[in-house]
Amino acid sequence: MTSEKENTFLTPKELQVFPVILEGNLVRLEPLSLAHRDGLTEAGSAPAIWQFMLYGDLSRPGAMQAWVKDILRRELAGTDLPFTVIHKPSGKIVGATRYLDIRSEHRGLELGGTWYAPEFQRTGVNTEAKYLLLRHAFETMGCIRVQFKADSRNERSLRGIERLGAVREGLLRNHMILADGVFRHSVYFSILIDEWPRVKAGLEERLQRDYKEPL
Repeated sequence: MTSEKENTFLTPKELQVFPVILEGNLVRLEPLSLAHRDGLTEAGSAPAIWQFMLYGDLSRPGAMQAWVKDILRRELAGTDLPFTVIHKPSGKIVGATRYLDIRSEHRGLELGGTWYAPEFQRTGVNTEAKYLLLRHAFETMGCIRVQFKADSRNERSLRGIERLGAVREGLLRNHMILADGVFRHSVYFSILIDEWPRVKAGLEERLQRDYKEPL
């Protein structure tokens, strides 16, 4: 016999997807717009940021504007919900992140497309941004699954996703062709709704340490 709890997970329910501002102590995530273009261009000016990204080198002249327009088209199509990441203490735009591969009928999405200016990488900025996005996905949007993927060569990203508490699911070989022609293998991870309380507690513990070490 199916329990009441199991029925809850099987009941069709679409995600609540809408632009929103997410704010913590270190970061404010604002819906991406063309008004953020110049700040994003400055934040993304280091070519090293784009080594493992699908978009090619967005530090090239005009590339960031084209990227913003492309991501906004995806938002209009309903597949993505993008954010500009603002570092609250400095007021600077420091990068971008988004929900993508939104599958409303299955109550799932991917959290990715994340990049930061070098000086804000491996800081509390990313931890808090991921926390805010995951909390919103599970507690407001109604997700039962949030997935992540990373280039199999990108050890920093792989370790970062594991530190979130996500479960490694497997490798998709020759999954994508990058702008430079490289065949990319992608490693997939996920967090499920019943795992969220554990992941949330771990992230909140990490954030308490990060708040004591401001940039």
